[in-house]
Amino acid sequence: MGKREFIVLAAFLMAINSLAIDIMLPALQQIGSSLGVENENHRQYVVTAYLIGFGSAQLIYGPLSDRFGRRIPLLIGIVVYVVSAFGIALIPSFAGLLALRFIQGLGSAATRVITISIVRDVFGGRLMAEVMSLIMMVFMIVPVIAPGSGQIIMLVSTWHMIFVFIGTMATLVGLWMYFRLPETLRPENIRPLTIRSVASGFKMVLTNRVALCYTIASTFLFGALFGFINSAQQIYSGIYGLGVYTPVAFGGVALFMALSSFINSQLVGRFGMRRLSHAALLGFSFITFIWLMVQLYGPAPMPFPLFMIFFALAMFQFGWIGSNFNSLAMEPLGHVAGTASSVLGFMSTVGGASIGAGIGQYFNGTATPMVIGYFTVSLIGLMFVLIAEKGRLFRPHNAPPPADQSLALH
Repeated sequence: MGKREFIVLAAFLMAINSLAIDIMLPALQQIGSSLGVENENHRQYVVTAYLIGFGSAQLIYGPLSDRFGRRIPLLIGIVVYVVSAFGIALIPSFAGLLALRFIQGLGSAATRVITISIVRDVFGGRLMAEVMSLIMMVFMIVPVIAPGSGQIIMLVSTWHMIFVFIGTMATLVGLWMYFRLPETLRPENIRPLTIRSVASGFKMVLTNRVALCYTIASTFLFGALFGFINSAQQIYSGIYGLGVYTPVAFGGVALFMALSSFINSQLVGRFGMRRLSHAALLGFSFITFIWLMVQLYGPAPMPFPLFMIFFALAMFQFGWIGSNFNSLAMEPLGHVAGTASSVLGFMSTVGGASIGAGIGQYFNGTATPMVIGYFTVSLIGLMFVLIAEKGRLFRPHNAPPPADQSLALH
């Protein structure tokens, strides 16, 4: 497998998760109406239930993939995802839908944990950050097209067909992975699946200051993103009345994040993960502070073009933060990549989903709770980065890797 195909396949494996969230955002109102959900904020549980399952199962897939390899657990996760997606299309109650969404998240967790483990099996240091940035660039195509795809599906059918669609797409990606991706776990990195071995792996992760602090910082920052995802439909359609044009606004911001990821992939080898992500985090804090001041003391509601400018600028910085923070957290843990990806993914997803759910539930008809959430998490994230770096930002660490366009998969 060549490097380009590897990047695209890894992006699509991770995009299965994003697809399960973004494509149904335009349908939340119809899902709620169809299944008798009266409280508007309770419709957000369609996203939250999935994220909780997605986050909690990550603790399982890591140790499994460190013992049995990457391919088998990944295929099992995809099968669980596909079966639950088709099941949701037939479910008659909101409680049943939430249960299956939780199960779907359990399956999707494999695509996040094991894909990142595979990337770490093959790449390290700045090269991993470069590859992760390219993966995120392709991955961000999904938020661009998914809401619009969901809107189109609903124009010709009902929300049930959205789940048929994502089940079909996951099936195709799973077949691609089955026939093209070889095993990447090195024999010397196989770990026994015992309580003692798993506990030892967890201890390695949780006692590594750099990995733990960057993960906590990512958790809070992703919490803000999840908070927006939970209330995106209410902000775009409720406050600004975009209606069927909501996917256009959603996709426009995603394009900024894709552009940011591409630029990061071109610069990280020269400047390093720390310099780029630290500068982006400071920029994120500054932009969200100005955004909050305008939100609190400017016209209400904030004019939509101004809202989109602030949001796009903030998410452009976010594009430099996500892949670099993830690479910085994984860098010292290559010998336990599966377990490390498990623990770090569990913390960032469950923690981020919980924070995002809290932000979403504070929605009060304005964007103020979301903007407050963005600024607050930026300060908390900065605090943990300072702890990770012992108070020194922008400190270079890894030397640039030699250029290598070939890909040796084991």
